Amino acid sequence: MTDKSVDLYGRIFVRGKIKAVTGLHIGGSPAALAIGGVDNPVIRDTLTGRPYIPGSSVRGKMRSLWEKMTGVRQNWPIGRGVKIHVCEKRRDYESCPVCQIYGVPGQLEASFPTRLVVRDAFLSAESEEELRVRAKTDLPYTEVKWEAAIDRVTSAAVPRQMERVPADALFDSFELVFSVYDAGDLARFVNVFEAMQLLEDDYLGGQGSRGSGKVRFEGVRVSCRNRKNYAAEVSWEKTPADANIGVGEVLAQKQALLEWLKNNVKIEDYQPAEN
Repeated sequence: MTDKSVDLYGRIFVRGKIKAVTGLHIGGSPAALAIGGVDNPVIRDTLTGRPYIPGSSVRGKMRSLWEKMTGVRQNWPIGRGVKIHVCEKRRDYESCPVCQIYGVPGQLEASFPTRLVVRDAFLSAESEEELRVRAKTDLPYTEVKWEAAIDRVTSAAVPRQMERVPADALFDSFELVFSVYDAGDLARFVNVFEAMQLLEDDYLGGQGSRGSGKVRFEGVRVSCRNRKNYAAEVSWEKTPADANIGVGEVLAQKQALLEWLKNNVKIEDYQPAEN
């Protein structure tokens, strides 16, 4: 078997904000129980104590929803009876709609650098001030939502607490980085936006079936760099920095986006490396 070369042609960037449309619960360490005094604490930045959205949570949910959308087989156990899709053989990977975007474990034959990186998103300065100064939250920056689990035999209610970031909180500095290794990656990048749309229509974090976790991407901006002049970052004019563009509006112009990427990532300027 010949080794596959890794040829980085450029990178595409998506930046913007994530808005909590409903209360948002992304679970933190149980060690926070003694501090917060709630059954299900949220994850917080160790330095500031503010809640944030881990990139792994966004990326993991996007992958899960894209696996369902494409109907790939759930074959790779990750513990506690949970399985995800992973291509173990290179021949499967080369036609996979999931693994070529989200990657596979490094020890497998199909191993190749992941194309998608998702950064953590932190509470915006405006939301930080709103929650710290003006809002009457139960805990610093968060609310406590009471729920009751009902015993199906006795009908007894067992109360429990869940910590949530309140609705309308805004997380800025969201960034998604997509590496382009072949011409097919431009279409795969559009698939990433489709997965973002799936996430908006679903939920992020826990307790989504009970109302938590509806989010929306706002102020979306797209830009790219190509390796011919990597220092020069070029922005897609249809997502200006001062406009509140959403995922749906980007997808409505996906053909224009593809044409723009072809003209700016410029894969055709390079001869493919020999395998």
